[in-house]
Formats: sequence, C-alpha cells, structure tokens
Amino acid sequence: MGRRALRKIDPGLDLRRNLKFFDELPNPWDATALFGRSAPLEVEVGSGKGLFMQSAAAERPDHNFLGIEIADKYARFSASRLAKHALRNAVIVHGDARRVFRALLPTETVAAVHVYFPDPWWKKRHRKRRVMTAPFLGEVVRVLASTGRLHFWTDVKEYFDDTLALIDEKTSLAGPCDVPEWPAEHHLDYRTHFERRVRLAGQPVYRAEFEKGP
Repeated sequence: MGRRALRKIDPGLDLRRNLKFFDELPNPWDATALFGRSAPLEVEVGSGKGLFMQSAAAERPDHNFLGIEIADKYARFSASRLAKHALRNAVIVHGDARRVFRALLPTETVAAVHVYFPDPWWKKRHRKRRVMTAPFLGEVVRVLASTGRLHFWTDVKEYFDDTLALIDEKTSLAGPCDVPEWPAEHHLDYRTHFERRVRLAGQPVYRAEFEKGP
C-alpha cells in the first residue's frame, strides 16, 4: 500500500523548535534542555505524517513527546504539523530510532513507547531490517520506567505474531493486552494516517499493549 504524496509545507513555518537532528539532541540526555521542562516522556518510533504526535501532544499537554522518523521528508512534514498547532511539548527527530535508544535515552526514563505500522520488510532476506528485533526490544525494556508501556500495532499478521513471540521469549514485559478498536468519530479520528487507510479499506489491524513490571 503506497503512500500518497505529501502536501507542501508552509515556508513561513519555523520548524526549529519541533524538528531536530540526532547531533542536535542533548548528549548526555537532558529532557529539560530539549522541551524546556520536566514531564513524563512518550516516544514514537516511526512518526510518518505525524498524526499520532499531533493528536497525542494536544490531548496530553502534561506529557512530552519525542517522535523519531528516519525519512527526512516525513520528519519535516510531521514537525510542520506540530509547529502549525504550536505544540511545544512535542519534538520530531530525523534519525534512526535504534541509535537514539541505544546512544541517548537513559534507563527507566520513558513512560511509553509507541510503534505503529512499522515497515514489515516483506522479503525474508530483509527481515533483519525490521525495527522489532530482540536487541531493539531489549532497549525498549531498558528505557521504560516502572509500569511503562509498549504499544505495538501492525496490519501484518505474520509480523504481529512473530513480534509477540519475540517479546514473550526475550523480555519480561507483561502482556499482551488486547486493544479494542473504536469507531472513528471524524475523518482523522485514527491513531495514524496508516491506520485510517487500512480501516477504510476494510483490512484488519492487530494491536497489543505490554507493561513493564515494577
């Protein structure tokens, strides 16, 4: 399912607060320096067009949100959504989530990790490129605070089953908890743009949530 072309970004928008590159992030990590305050941190891996980041940051202004997007044009587009709505509690990083987790995020500092519709890398020889691998899940467990949560959604049943088996085998996370599907109340009442497209096409979405014990 290919992506539609992105709308042009308003050249008048100032993205400097909402768009960062890896080398611009505080090292060692300092959330207060990045967001201007201390607050519970939620991290999205693969922000795409930024619908989740925009919605979540607006709904939970008492939390900070860090979105990580490896594709430059999507990182900029996501940041433009945040800038347009003046969401100061959300930042998009153009970079590789695995590097951000491994090199920057401290142990037990993240309230939630969100992974929605990651690239399934269909060919068997490319499966190693998937983000939901044992090493990355180990980093997720490390950075999650006590009772922190991992949210994982995909439209690929094989990827869903493999990931749940990997989480069960390689981590101590409790779950999976089923996540019910709610009816959309308006045309953007979806977790991500990809969820919207999949559901409008009548295709299933597989959802699970896990919790880190104390």
